[in-house]
Parts: sequence; structure tokens; C-alpha cells
Amino acid sequence: MGQHDKYDAIIAGAGHNGLTTACYLAKAGLKVAVVEKNDWIGGAAVSRSLHDGWTYSNCSYVCSLLRREIVRDLELPRFGLQVIPYEGGASFTPDGDYFASYSDHDAVRREMARHSPADVDAYERFSQTVIRQCRFIRPFLLRNAPDPASLKPRDINELLFLVKKAHGLGAKELGETLRFWTMSIGDFLDEHFESDLIKAHIAGAGIIGTGLGVYSPGTAYVLLHHYMGDVDGAIGAWGFARGGMGAISNALGACFEEAGGTIVTGSGVEQFLVKDGKVTGVALDNGDTYEAPIVASNMDVKRTFLNHTEEKHLPEDFTKAVKRFKIRGSSGKLNIALDALPEFPAAPEGASFLRGDMHCSTSLNELERAYDDWKDGHWSKDPYFDMLIPSQIDPTLAPPGKHMMTVFVQYAPYDLEVNGVRSGENWNDDTRKQFADCVLDKIEVAMPDIREKMLHAEIRTPWDIENEVGLTEGNIFQGELTFDQLLFNRPVPGYAQYDTPIDGMYLVGSSAHPGGGVMAAPGANAAREILRNIGKGSAMPSHNE
Repeated sequence: MGQHDKYDAIIAGAGHNGLTTACYLAKAGLKVAVVEKNDWIGGAAVSRSLHDGWTYSNCSYVCSLLRREIVRDLELPRFGLQVIPYEGGASFTPDGDYFASYSDHDAVRREMARHSPADVDAYERFSQTVIRQCRFIRPFLLRNAPDPASLKPRDINELLFLVKKAHGLGAKELGETLRFWTMSIGDFLDEHFESDLIKAHIAGAGIIGTGLGVYSPGTAYVLLHHYMGDVDGAIGAWGFARGGMGAISNALGACFEEAGGTIVTGSGVEQFLVKDGKVTGVALDNGDTYEAPIVASNMDVKRTFLNHTEEKHLPEDFTKAVKRFKIRGSSGKLNIALDALPEFPAAPEGASFLRGDMHCSTSLNELERAYDDWKDGHWSKDPYFDMLIPSQIDPTLAPPGKHMMTVFVQYAPYDLEVNGVRSGENWNDDTRKQFADCVLDKIEVAMPDIREKMLHAEIRTPWDIENEVGLTEGNIFQGELTFDQLLFNRPVPGYAQYDTPIDGMYLVGSSAHPGGGVMAAPGANAAREILRNIGKGSAMPSHNE
């Protein structure tokens, strides 16, 4: 017989959202356990040493979306979290040129003028539009998505809040907002800029982690999703967590344990236990059972309800909606240990933009063709990637004089086609190497000596990410961030407020509003719901404006 323990609440999965929920519940006085299948915590926000002396952020790799309200509530800097902003970035071209972006607005204008004088004024209009959209959507991140079919006072109040915000935009701006949310990043950039290189440089944020192309409707919002974060109050700023992304999860874990919480690693949930429509606990793979009247799943909605919940406990229409929810794998990852900093022949010596994110794509059409390859079940022959060498800013990631490089790649299919057969099992050592070689060939545009400097590379496909981290198809957002899967539609209409058809069971991961990224908002919002439902709402700080 396995172990049997009783708690007030159990969190299934020690990803950053699950840990966030656990922290708030434990600080409110509940006896809480987090159960995790891996031997480490963090889900996709992890730091792992897979080559002696190097630390890889081997899944998520950049910190921008983490809500500062949550950092403040949970005092995460006290538990070691330090986020270091990085400056700018660049896109390199095969002819030896580059377009650089900087944190300084005037420096960006000068660089744009070098490529396309007409785009300097366009950049002002583009920036103003994006900032307006950020200001409109940011207040909703730490609020519940209202249920438009509900007459509950809380839902009516949230709808009124939404209406008030929309009314404040004015008719013209509201029309532009609705248009922005539904248009493609390609169309949005074509309306503003002339330079193919500038458009390609900006467009990447609209497709990262997404099974969509630059001309797919809805990708303009994906760009906005990546611009909504801040570092030290600077909107849109990105940064590195010192020690890798695991520093975020480790700080959350330390906060949780200080509040009296229990973390159980090494065995995942086999099944959520339900009796008479109410959750009663979880049964783990190793035979242990943990009982609690509240269970919160940090797994994505498909994994939670299609893999680990008996279908008889769920309404048929809910199960159908979960099956329809789009979670598509499209991203690969290379984590590279470098013997020394590679050469950048096109860049000035010590250029600041080399400490930011770098790309080698030169046009929207090139990016769209990369998407076409993915649709056919192949990795992109001419891929888009977002590459960084964070050890330039955070020397804890590599030995002295050495460096760590992370490369996030679009597109890589979950089901790889080989000889007419599409399957995740077609990813093997040989196909992984071919995929990596394709990416490295293009990286040589910026760093011709990259292969000479490589000591080790971890190659990760959507198949690998699913099997290690538990993200369905390796989708980093636990569900596409398209307009049909946002707000009260995320993940299922009628269940957008972290509740589920099973009494006492909640969904706290990125499948829930407001979506993916290392944001922690779903986890914090779900904790607020849980505490309100058990009469402890006053124990949760309010982030409403």
C-alpha cells in the first residue's frame, strides 16, 4: 500500500503557476502539498546543469511577463530572485549587414534611418499603437475574465469594467483595438514599415511558441502578449533571471516552504480522484494517495481532463470542448555550451546589442515559408530563431571565459514526417542532429565560427519537451493565444474562471486566462478564486485597479 496523507489543498505540478497558487494558499493558512512528476521543481521554468560547469535555462529562457505585483506579494527577491534587463538585439543579414535595436528610443530611430528613413516616423506610430494596446489589456491580466452568460454580480461588475475600459478608448480606437486583436502580425507590420529587414526583426514576437505564421490572423495579439511584460517598471523590457529561469521557480518554492508548504517530487499524478461530483484528492504513479477537498492542476487542460480524469465525471460537451482546444507544438530549442564568445564579423567590437536577442531572418515572406514547412510536417529549412548569450550578463551560467547560448527555433513539428508517416517518434538522434545542423547553418550568418566554439549542445524538439515537462505537444503557452481562445473562451466557455465541472477542482496553469509565458498570473488569479470560494478572500491581496 502507498502513502496516504491529508491536506487542505493539493497542487498537481510544480510549474511556476502551480507554485504561485501554492504560495498564496499556504500564506493564507492552508495546509498545502505540491506533487511533481520530475525530481526537480519548475516545470518549463528550470535551470539545469546538463554539461559540467554550465547552467542551461533549457525550456523558457527569458523573463519579461512575470507580474511585479506577484513578485512583491511573495517577496521573491528575498528568496534570491534577481532579474537583469538586457539591452536591444539585432537581425543579421547574409550580406554582412545588420539591423540593431536598442533600449534607447533615439538610438533605434537612428538605426532605422540607416535602413529606411520613411520607417523612422512609422516606428513612432507603431510604438504608440502597441503601448496603447498594452495599457488597455494589462489591467485584465490579474482580473478574472467575466462570463458574459452569467448574471452573478461579480461577472456583471467585470463586464462593466471591460465596457468602461472599452468606452474610454473612444469609437475610433475601439475599432482599431478589435481589428488589432484579430489581424496578423504581417499585415500589421506591412501597414507601418517599408523595410523587409525591420519587419522581420519585429515579427518574431508574433510567432514565437505559436503554431501560426506571420500572415495568420491573431498573431498581432501574440506580439502584444510578449510586449506586456516589464522589468523594473519598463514596459516591454526583457531580462534574465540570474542563475537561469529556475531562479524564479526556486524562489517560489522557497517562499512556499517558508509558509509551511510541502513539495513532493519524483512521482506524477496518475489520476484525479472524484466522488459524487467532488474532487477528493490525487493518486500518484507510485501508488501514493493524497486527499484534499481542493485540488488544483497546473497541467494543461487536455492533459488534466483527457489523460488524468475519468470521462464519466465530466459533462460530454465539456469534454468535446477540451478536445477542440488548440494546443500545437511548433518550437524547438538548442542549448549550447561555448568554449569562448563567437566572432560577429558584422558587428562593431563590444556592441551592446550582442547582449540581447539576435536573429538571422530578413523578410516576412521568409518567415511565412518557414511556417509552410511546419504545416507539411518538417522543420523549417530556413528557420526563424531567437538566440541569446545570457552569460555575457549573468556569468554564473558558465565557467570563467566560457559562455552559454540559448536558441529558440520556429518551426519544429511535434509529429515529424518521415517517409510519408507523421509521428513524434520520428524524432531520434539522427533527425535531431539534422534539425540542429539546419539551425547552425543559419546561425553562421551571424557567427561563422559557432561550430568551432561549441563544446556541447542539448537539442530539444516539441516531442522532447512534452515528454520531459508534460506540455502537450511541447506548446509553451498550454494553448494557442488566438482570439477564439482568450478571455472568457479560455480554455472552455463557462469555465474561464479557473473552476471546472468537478466541485473543488481548479485549473491554474497557462491553459487558463490570461495564457502562457512565465507570467504567474493564472496561478495568482486561481488562488484568489479558491480563497474566495472557501471564505478566505480577504487573505489574498487585491490587484484590481
